[in-house]
Amino acid sequence: MKTLLEIIEDQLVANRLPLAGVTIAATPYTNTPVVMNLHWHAFVEVKLAAEGNAVAHQPVPSSALQVNRLWERFQDLENDALETAWELGSWDLARIEARPCTRLAASDQERIECMTAFGATPYAIDGEPVMVSEVPDADDLIDAAARAGYVRWQFRPVWCGLWQEVAQDDTLEKGGYRNPHCPVVGETYLPGRARTVVYQLGRAPAPEAGVTLT
Repeated sequence: MKTLLEIIEDQLVANRLPLAGVTIAATPYTNTPVVMNLHWHAFVEVKLAAEGNAVAHQPVPSSALQVNRLWERFQDLENDALETAWELGSWDLARIEARPCTRLAASDQERIECMTAFGATPYAIDGEPVMVSEVPDADDLIDAAARAGYVRWQFRPVWCGLWQEVAQDDTLEKGGYRNPHCPVVGETYLPGRARTVVYQLGRAPAPEAGVTLT
């Protein structure tokens, strides 16, 4: 069974595009699929004719992938997400805990975020989808998340990513990656509440002698 990191590396080889960000979503039910959204930093030309000049540019759609895996402990998923973010050079990893979006007080935005996390966004740009989804169990996952809540992890890769040119981090190897293993351990997850936990992975460079940062 491939790790999340190995799946992302396969997608990087296949698409040959820089990543702007990664989102991983899961319901609190054991042995259910995980959905990974890969947000690419690239644009495609829009032409009125095949041989004509480009009249506009549209962002490349994100990729939503269903990852079928067996898991019994939430912490195993979180540690896999942490290891993935760590080795891809991300500065931090955010864990966003969402409450059920079918409760009476839930907003439309919460419902849209739930759908998007599991590869079924209602958004489009000029009639074109903003996400290419390969999530056959999207409806069931959204239904489960809507009833029980869900978690999504978000991070911005440096290695093979958009942020390589601006990364200032003493923990990175040349090229923007880190060697295994991630020293940060995930926290306990209790379904049904709404909060964000941010795991700090990077470390800012120490200031040079005689230089004061304000």
